[in-house]
Amino acid sequence: MPFMRRCDRLEVKGKRLAGIYIHIPFCKSRCKYCDFFSTTHLEKQAQYVQALLVEIQDRLSISNSRYPITNNQYPIANNQYPISTIYIGGGTPSTLQVEHLRAIVEAIRREAKGERQEITLEANPGDITQEKARAWRAMGINRLSIGVQSFEDELLQLIGRRHNAEQARQAVAIAQSAGFDNISIDLIYALPSQTMQQWQHDVAQALQLNVQHISTYGLIYEEGTALTTLLDHGVVEAVDEETEMQMYDYLVEQLTANGYIHYEVSNFALPNCESKHNSSYWNDTPYIGLGAGAHSYNGQQRQWNISDLDTYIQQANAHQLQPQIEQLTDEQRHIERIMLGLRTRHGVAANEIPMQKAQGYINRGLLSAQGNRIVATTQGYHILNTIIEDLIT
Repeated sequence: MPFMRRCDRLEVKGKRLAGIYIHIPFCKSRCKYCDFFSTTHLEKQAQYVQALLVEIQDRLSISNSRYPITNNQYPIANNQYPISTIYIGGGTPSTLQVEHLRAIVEAIRREAKGERQEITLEANPGDITQEKARAWRAMGINRLSIGVQSFEDELLQLIGRRHNAEQARQAVAIAQSAGFDNISIDLIYALPSQTMQQWQHDVAQALQLNVQHISTYGLIYEEGTALTTLLDHGVVEAVDEETEMQMYDYLVEQLTANGYIHYEVSNFALPNCESKHNSSYWNDTPYIGLGAGAHSYNGQQRQWNISDLDTYIQQANAHQLQPQIEQLTDEQRHIERIMLGLRTRHGVAANEIPMQKAQGYINRGLLSAQGNRIVATTQGYHILNTIIEDLIT
C-alpha cells in the first residue's frame, strides 16, 4: 500500500473545553436520507454569517460582560479553558463563500484562547476546487471531512447526492495537492438494493485514496425523509439485516488489515489520526456549539439553539438567543458514559456496569474484558444498542 501520513499526536494537559462546533445549515440540495437541520435558502448565507459572528462575540469573548458564564440566558458560554479543536459542520459548510468562512475562523481565533491543533471543515466533493482548497488551508483549516458516501454513480443519484464517483476521487486529489494531509471521507453502506460486490468496490476505492480517516455509517431510514417515503411506497428496497452485518464485517476486516485503527464503532483512522474533536464527544468532554440548532455541553447541562434559520438570525442579532436547556442528573450522565464509552475501543470501566450481565456477553464473544475495562467486540457492535439497553436497565 502507498505511504500514508501518520498524524501528529496531540498532547494537551489540564482540563479544557474539547472545542467548538459551528453549524452551517445550508445545502444546494437535500439528500434523500438526511434528517439534519438544513435549508436550501443559500441567499440567506450572508445574514446567517453575520448573526453567527454576533453569537461568537456574545458567547466566547471573556472580556464581554454582556453574557458572563453565570448568566442564566447563556449557561454554557465563554471559554474557560483553551479551545483545541474547531469543527465546522452542517449542512454543507463548503457552500459558504471563502470570505464568509474566513470571517468565522478569524472571529473564533480572536475570541477563543488556546492553540487550535485541529480545525475541520465538512465538504461536498462537488464544492472542492483548487482555489477553494488553497484558501481553506491558508486560513488555518487543517482537516477536511469529505462526504463521498459511495463510488457507485447509480447509488449516488438514487440518494440525491450532487456529485459522482469521479468528482469524489478528484476532490480528494485536489485537497491533497493543496496541502491537506489529514483527510477523512464518509461512506454509507446498506444503501437501497446495494450489493455486497458494490460495497467491496467502495471499500477498495476508499483504500486507494490514501486518506487518513474513514467514517462509515449503515443507512438509517429516518422518519420524514424522502428516502423513507420511497421505501414505504415500495420504490426502493432495503438491504436485509444479514447482508448489512456482512458489509460491516468486511469493512472492519479490510480497513484494519490496511493499517486503520477501529477506534469507534463507525470510525477508522491511521495511527494518531483519530478525529480529536469527535473523540471528545465520546470521552464526555465539554464543548460549545454555535449556530442554529447547535448543541453545547458543559458536563452538567446540555443546551441547544433553535433550529429555525430566520428566528436564529433575529435572536442572535438582538443578543437574545433563547437556548433550550436540559439539566442532566447523575443517572443520565452515568448512562451516557456507558452508551458513549462502549462505542469506542477504550470501552467503559468495569465498575460502571453490572458485571454479572456483562459476563454473559463476554462469554458469547460480544464484549471483552481488557484489564479493568469492558470493550465491545466487532460482533458486539452488531447488537450494541441491545447490549447497552440491557446494561443500563
